[in-house]
Amino acid sequence: MILGDNMQIETLLLKNNVWEINESLENSLAADLVMVFGDTEEFVRVEHYDYLRNKYPNAHIAGCSSSGNIMGAGISESKLVATAVKFDTAKVILKRASFEIGDAIESISKELAGGFEQSGLKHLFVLADGLNLNGSDLVNGFNRATDIPTTGGLAGDGARFEQTWVMADGYAQQKIIVALGFYGDSLSVGSGCYGGWSEFGTFRNITKSKANVLFELDGRPALDLYKEYLGEYASDLPHSGLRFPLSIRKDSDSPEVIRTLLGINEEDKSIIFAGNVPEGYTARLMKPNIELLIEGAGAAAEIAKIQNEKTALGLVVSCVGRKLVMSQLIDEELEAVAQELGENVQLTGFYSYGEIAPFESDLKNCQLHNQTMTLTVIYEK
Repeated sequence: MILGDNMQIETLLLKNNVWEINESLENSLAADLVMVFGDTEEFVRVEHYDYLRNKYPNAHIAGCSSSGNIMGAGISESKLVATAVKFDTAKVILKRASFEIGDAIESISKELAGGFEQSGLKHLFVLADGLNLNGSDLVNGFNRATDIPTTGGLAGDGARFEQTWVMADGYAQQKIIVALGFYGDSLSVGSGCYGGWSEFGTFRNITKSKANVLFELDGRPALDLYKEYLGEYASDLPHSGLRFPLSIRKDSDSPEVIRTLLGINEEDKSIIFAGNVPEGYTARLMKPNIELLIEGAGAAAEIAKIQNEKTALGLVVSCVGRKLVMSQLIDEELEAVAQELGENVQLTGFYSYGEIAPFESDLKNCQLHNQTMTLTVIYEK
């Protein structure tokens, strides 16, 4: 059992269709929250939710399908990972919202976030379908509804990009958003987000776009320009685009936001990204540097870290693009995070299709990120 003065945490791994409990709460009936992440095939199986619900009848259960499951200082080989948490005095509230393709996601997420009682609310953690909504609209809704710091991520599906699922006190579903509200004066929450990619090439102006579809850079077809930069990698688009994200910024004084390429349209020479690419923004291509990516993960942990030796929960949301680029070295970014945060922080999380976190300079407004390491560290004082 990982047991501090206040928070208690236990972890579960699904191996050969059997749950192995690596730690034990003093009383599983007292668990307040269970976070679960898993490979799509296993995540959707109802018997796994039933097991967790029977073991933790009084806990909120939330999670999503992933592109890699994180437990401790590495990627777990288990198909499912779960983390049960008992707080001393803090409380957790779960709210969810369903949507259909074409619905106004910004309005739906605004209503969802606005449904939380603001008094005593310290943090919001959000998980959402990773393929059927616009992540930029999702975070815009939260920003319109609340000033409470918000983090989270978009569900993954390996490198398949076929279907993503979310769990919210029930069997896994598609096209839903779940938000967890953390309440209590005993809570202290830190968050950090960092990329580590290298920019290259010329700064370009986004001259034509619509939401997350980029049509023109400096008046030229975006896809043609992208192919020129990618060279030999262009023949493997859109898959190779995960290695070459786009850095965008509103102006020279604004922090950069990274956008991942999801698809291309050869007919109109456009590129589809994982988040909005507004007209008037400046854009520049990025390429991977493994050493800088690992350093970036450590930097995110340094930002999120709070000086506290008590047991803490560390929620990790990193990008599938980082996992594909770093390949067998991927554990090194998680080791960097664990080393910076310390042994008292129990890490769990997933590789995602999008990360949600505020910039350090503006904690009241969350942003949709791609290709970053994003951390949320929750302590009880």
